Amino acid sequence: MHRSLPLLRLAVLTSLAGCASLAPVATTATPGAPADSRAALRRLVDSLISAPEFRSMHWGILIVDPGRGETLYSHNADKLFMPASNQKLLTGSTALTQLGPDYRWPTTLWARGAVREGVLEGDLVVRGQGDPTVSAHAHAGDALAPLRALGDSLRARGITRIRGRIVAAASPFTDSPLGFGWSFDDLDAAYSAGVDALYFNEGFSEVVVYGGAKSGDSVRAVTRPATTYPTLIVRARTVARAPAGASAADSLAARPRITVGQDSSHTGVLVAGTIAAGDSVVEEIAFRDQSGAYVAAMREAFRAQGIIVDEAPSDTTARLDSLAGMWSPTLRDIMPLFEKPSQNQIGEILFKSLALAKTGVGTADSAQQVVSRQLLAWGAPPDGFVVRDGSGLSRHDYVSPRTIVTVLDVMRRSPDFRLFYDALPIAGVDGTIRNRMKGTPAEGNLHAKTGTLDKARSLSGYVTTADGRMLLFSALANNYTVPTRRVDQVTDALGAWLAGLRLDR
Repeated sequence: MHRSLPLLRLAVLTSLAGCASLAPVATTATPGAPADSRAALRRLVDSLISAPEFRSMHWGILIVDPGRGETLYSHNADKLFMPASNQKLLTGSTALTQLGPDYRWPTTLWARGAVREGVLEGDLVVRGQGDPTVSAHAHAGDALAPLRALGDSLRARGITRIRGRIVAAASPFTDSPLGFGWSFDDLDAAYSAGVDALYFNEGFSEVVVYGGAKSGDSVRAVTRPATTYPTLIVRARTVARAPAGASAADSLAARPRITVGQDSSHTGVLVAGTIAAGDSVVEEIAFRDQSGAYVAAMREAFRAQGIIVDEAPSDTTARLDSLAGMWSPTLRDIMPLFEKPSQNQIGEILFKSLALAKTGVGTADSAQQVVSRQLLAWGAPPDGFVVRDGSGLSRHDYVSPRTIVTVLDVMRRSPDFRLFYDALPIAGVDGTIRNRMKGTPAEGNLHAKTGTLDKARSLSGYVTTADGRMLLFSALANNYTVPTRRVDQVTDALGAWLAGLRLDR
């Protein structure tokens, strides 16, 4: 049930408590007649974004009632902003429109050599096109499940031994696995993993580090979901646990101080630092070789299925014969895995898959052309966007609030709207806004995409007013120096106000 606007105004003020510079919102009048509602909305947003602490930053906000064709609020709506993960709205909408909700990615296995009495006398070649779902996230915590299923397919053909190796076919994604302008400092982070046509566990591994039984004991480290990749170089050491009643300084010293990163020798992942006796910690590390990670995981899965891989040299010129294959889930199933957690690598795979499907060239440059042409066809102004990747990790992506609202409106009128809408995070319920706007009219109502980069924060999507009108909004913030939560307080207050608004009264 929607709150009345007087109560909503109180909720907005409460959400801004502790942010003294935003206190002037308390003087905002409660709207009565429709004209007053619109004026009150304008006063609210103006007061929020003109707070002194925001004086050096840039806001871009557009709020539209598409049913009436009415702009309710506009501020810098045609200026370009770094969208961060709001870029995923452009990627996801273009993918749904051009690939279709039933699009799937194939993965096939090929024999390079004869099969005799259950033995492949040569290499097994695996050819992918970017299936983004061979992951723990997509398979209830079991990333190896689809690879074991491929092993079952080989066994069904009577194959229990591979004399040669498991090798990756040439990738149809022929440019860099990393996006243009991604931060070098983040390349070991899971969210910055590169992509390739063979892509395992969203491009990263967890490294679980266990302290020894007592100070000085050796440290043990393992990887998951694949236990054989990447190779670990463990140089961490066990330190004593903090005794009961220890000072804050001693307790701090006993906390895990483990670092995990690519070793300068390029022979594995270095695990260094200290960990208390009996303690454990889980870190993440992006794969530098995505196809190598996939092949290693497949080898591990096959061996678990009783398929022996000899790794012997074989004839690399032998004819290829098709053995088995699998299809990914559909794009309609993948969209929530993409938008709700803001999964960057799915965005990059969609981006390059669009390029491959529509131009025959699986590169980011080709994808840029595909997405840009689609935005222009939808009516976005030519100077309203710059597309450089599919996820928004690039600091060279730029988009205006008007372009985002144009995309939201096109999708609102699309036969795939419900799929697109349901895939977005829901305020107070799931995804990246599951803990935001709780206890306000926006909870369970507002569907929107977040975005975060250093000095860039965004929230754009759909919200339904108290009198049942669906509004489209985009709020982009760049170059702020305040804590990100201050920016979120503004957009959360805006979302709550819009959800409680009555335009028809």
